[in-house]
Order: sequence, then structure tokens, then C-alpha cells
Amino acid sequence: RASAHLKGGAKKVIISAPSADAPMFVCGVNLDRYNPKDLISNASCTTNCLAPLAKVIHDKFGIVEGLMSTIHATTATQKTVDGPSSKDWRGGRSINGNIIPSSTGAAKAVGKVIPTLNGKLTGLSFRVPTLDVSVVDLVVRLEKSATYEEIKEAVKEAAKGPFRGIIEYTQDAVVSTDFIGHPA
Repeated sequence: RASAHLKGGAKKVIISAPSADAPMFVCGVNLDRYNPKDLISNASCTTNCLAPLAKVIHDKFGIVEGLMSTIHATTATQKTVDGPSSKDWRGGRSINGNIIPSSTGAAKAVGKVIPTLNGKLTGLSFRVPTLDVSVVDLVVRLEKSATYEEIKEAVKEAAKGPFRGIIEYTQDAVVSTDFIGHPA
């Protein structure tokens, strides 16, 4: 469907969702493999959160398998009052005052941008009534033994180095709205 924009005169199209057939790229993860194409996917916001973190952990410790959960802000497709949904019953429920379990393609998309993780991650989403900012919680079984401190240190190093502007590490007492407009 996105190629219709090319037929309509657009020179380039970037899909802001995972795509079954367009090449998919995530900054800091596989952008080095980009070659100019007319149509590409930048995956999803959740994939852009998950993939860099998974890459750092996988490169340093090796991921055997993992489960990710995203606590995801309201999206434009969600209902403000209960109503019908062609997708599923919960999708028709009001986002106001509800935590709505949902599916996510982010874990699968990570396997497309990091082929060595293909089939190793699974995930779920919880839609919550916040206006902006989402969270990804990643739980993994590692190939190499590592302490929590070692994992935190690897993420800190990545945030200061090759993932600067993509990953940021903080232990400050912040809440979600503190990240609105934040580049990482």
C-alpha cells in the first residue's frame, strides 16, 4: 500500500511501522546496511526502543531467549468510549481508565533488524491512558553469566558511546512526562 505514494509522485517513502516486505532499519542497529531505496520501513516506536537495547545486551552477553513487555501510551486508533472493534473485543474498549492488553510485532521486528535474534524474542503490549511516552521491559536468558551491575554498565557504556542519542541511561527519580520531547 505504501508504494501508492511513489505512484502518486513521492520520491521516497518511509513507513513508520514494521513491514512484511519493505527493508527495515533501526538507528544504531542496522543503519549501516542501508542503501538508498525508494521505500523502507523505520519499524515501530516500540521496535526503535527495543532493538538498540537488545543489540547492546546480545553483543555483550548473548541472548538465548527473551520476553518483552511494552507499557504503551494511547494511540490514535484507540477508542475514547467503548465501541465495536474489527480487531478484537479489547480493542473496542475505552482507553480512558483502562489498561488494555494487546499484541505487538516489535519482538518479531527485532528479528528482522538483528537476524541472530530472529525467533528468540516474544512480547506483549499493555495500552495505558497516558498521552505520550512508552516503556519497554526486557527479560532475557543470557548465553554468558552476567550480574545486574554488569548489564547496567554495558547499557551505560553504549549510551555514552556508539548509541549516544539513541539510548540514554538514568537512575534519576523521573516519570514518563519527563521524557516528552527527549531525543533518545
